[in-house]
Amino acid sequence: MLIYTDKLSGDEMFSDSYPVREIEDGFFFEVDGKWVELGNVDVDIGANPSAEDAEETLEEGKRKVVDIVDAFRLVEQPSYDKKAFMGYIKPWLAKVLEKLPEDQQAEFKAKSQPAIKFLISKLKDLQFFAGESMDLEGSLAFAYYREGASDPTFIFPKYALNANKC
Repeated sequence: MLIYTDKLSGDEMFSDSYPVREIEDGFFFEVDGKWVELGNVDVDIGANPSAEDAEETLEEGKRKVVDIVDAFRLVEQPSYDKKAFMGYIKPWLAKVLEKLPEDQQAEFKAKSQPAIKFLISKLKDLQFFAGESMDLEGSLAFAYYREGASDPTFIFPKYALNANKC
């Protein structure tokens, strides 16, 4: 299994255990998330509770989460307008460029402008997530819902990630 970590913050962002595709000429990974229900484990201890009590116990303590957000402890951030987003993305691009080997820098520069335009075109529909450390100068993950979808799709910047084998 590969775990993808942010080159800037060191945070784990996602793994290849989720469906992953490259989009925008390979600048981003697109990863399918899923809403899941988490809660207490139902353990049969031999007692015979009434049906009402059993129903209450199962519902109590349950919560719905997005699998990737929960597994990698991603933290949702406030939305960005275009001006605030550009204030984040310009320094971020420079930091990522510094972390790349020289043979990848020209490719990164060429692909970055159309990729950022793609994000800006979706800006109103995006949710923003920082890694566990909440380093807002690190890379962000972006989530949106495809038309008619009930589960979110995440966008991760490929060039800002290291793939680590587990």
